[in-house]
Amino acid sequence: MTKQIMVGGVPIGGGAPVSIQSMLNTKTTDVEGSLAQLQALAAAGCQIARLAVPDQVAARGFAQIAARSPLPLVADIHFDYRLAIAAAEGGAAKIRINPGNIGGEDRVRAVVDCCKAHHIPIRIGVNGGSLDKKLLQRDGRVTAQALVDSAFSHIALLEKFGFYDICVSMKSSNVPLMMEAYRRFSGMSDYPLHVGVTETGTEYMGTIKSAMGIGGLLCLGIGDTVRVSLTADPVKEVHAAKAILKAAGLRQEGVNIVACPTCGRTRIDLIGLANQVEQALADCKKPLTVAVMGCVVNGPGEAREADVGIAGGDGCGVLFVRGELKEKLPYDQLLPALLAYIERL
Repeated sequence: MTKQIMVGGVPIGGGAPVSIQSMLNTKTTDVEGSLAQLQALAAAGCQIARLAVPDQVAARGFAQIAARSPLPLVADIHFDYRLAIAAAEGGAAKIRINPGNIGGEDRVRAVVDCCKAHHIPIRIGVNGGSLDKKLLQRDGRVTAQALVDSAFSHIALLEKFGFYDICVSMKSSNVPLMMEAYRRFSGMSDYPLHVGVTETGTEYMGTIKSAMGIGGLLCLGIGDTVRVSLTADPVKEVHAAKAILKAAGLRQEGVNIVACPTCGRTRIDLIGLANQVEQALADCKKPLTVAVMGCVVNGPGEAREADVGIAGGDGCGVLFVRGELKEKLPYDQLLPALLAYIERL
């Protein structure tokens, strides 16, 4: 089991549930726009949000946002240690830095001392795209071991100053490589891990890559908090992360929808019906498995593990519960009957 840190009121590691993070794509100087996006992220199920703090003007905006934010905020810092200090003093719940790019040890110590004073953890963010040149020269390319070695070198620097309130990430756009890095690190350290695949791309491919990398590690018991990185609305990242946690068996709340892939026996618009069910139950918090099947003959039997389901035939269909038929209905009444049954549960 990993150590536990606290990001605001959210525990990370130490057996706590895997938490969901995202990053705002608003300008940190846009206080109202950032707060609006934070509200949307919180409503979607995000638990921790990160903001870029590229300069002192942004640091002032960060402090204004932090004072009204519904979520604990992580300040994303690169190069200027003074920005980390300003964010820590401005209400950050965590600081994300790469200790190797903010200057000499005296500057790292200044950040550490400030974080200690404000009881703020630090995430060491190792990234395949900005790996230390010495490690690149050693291995000739980005390798899993280079990511791990980089992480431990940064950990050693923080520990040198008596700082242990640490979370670690070792991200790469190469899924097998990042998985191997996290796997190696987890066998050598008990610091909590922030897991993610970086630069994954659009919503479609990014979700697939994240499901492979994040989901694969979670199924191995590796990972304490996750961020799905998508070239899309950050709310989409939260939805994808929730789906990955459900698929990995780590979250039970909310509806799990199962549906058959259609075949020659299908006599209804199963794809459209399944999408309607998914949209109608998007905000349902009940821990249910709901089946949408295209065949009255085999559907209820194949989906007998579902709590409730519907199966369509030629102009009609059935509502079933745990594989047992409950009601035969006209096709256009299947969705209303399903939603009404779920409402009563």
